[in-house]
Amino acid sequence: MTVIEIDGMTKSYRGDKVLDGVSLTVERGEIFGIAGPNGAGKTTTVECASGLRDRDGGVLRVLGLDPRTDRRQLLPRVGVQLQEAALPDAIKVGEALKLYASFYDKPADWRALMEEWGLADRRRSSFSSLSGGWKQRLFIALALVGDPEVVFLDELTTGLDPSARRTTWGLIRDIRDRGVTVVLVTHFMDEARTLCDRMAIIDQGRVITQGTPDELIAQGGTDSLEDAYFALTGGQAA
Repeated sequence: MTVIEIDGMTKSYRGDKVLDGVSLTVERGEIFGIAGPNGAGKTTTVECASGLRDRDGGVLRVLGLDPRTDRRQLLPRVGVQLQEAALPDAIKVGEALKLYASFYDKPADWRALMEEWGLADRRRSSFSSLSGGWKQRLFIALALVGDPEVVFLDELTTGLDPSARRTTWGLIRDIRDRGVTVVLVTHFMDEARTLCDRMAIIDQGRVITQGTPDELIAQGGTDSLEDAYFALTGGQAA
């Protein structure tokens, strides 16, 4: 079942076209990756799909709803973790989860989430005292506190050490195993190769290709997803 349908989506800022006809589909229960060079339109695509930003044109349906006209119905059904997310330094882990749960009519049990994501021992820890890996665990729990059907994760592992990255990969798989569809924006091709069922590469505001990692490797005529990415984007860094 298709849970996200985007066809010809456009978005401009002050006359500069950021999205120039983005088209892609995401199926229920998959981890779908979005990759591309800096400034390609990845984050804007996620912001529009999650209802945080209005598109200018094109078709966009998430769970059968239009994020622009059906925002009130859609927002409780999606979770979002954006690239620049932060919390007040002094807020405690338990306080943050309880606060976010209060935003929803039918939230998940925030105490159970705290246990599930290994945060119970840090319930009284301030946000500023958490390491990067523990902050990401908290952000994942916050993205899930509304009990969403789709969750958007934007560059979740940037800045993490290798051990924390691999731990976070396991958490992302756990989200998918709960039946939640995951849209993952990533700069790392090893991450995409490990996690994604399918992915799209966006360049200059357009989807230049989408498919399974193996299909993209075949399209690039290479032996690795990283090499295929460079071949498909003309050598631009992710």
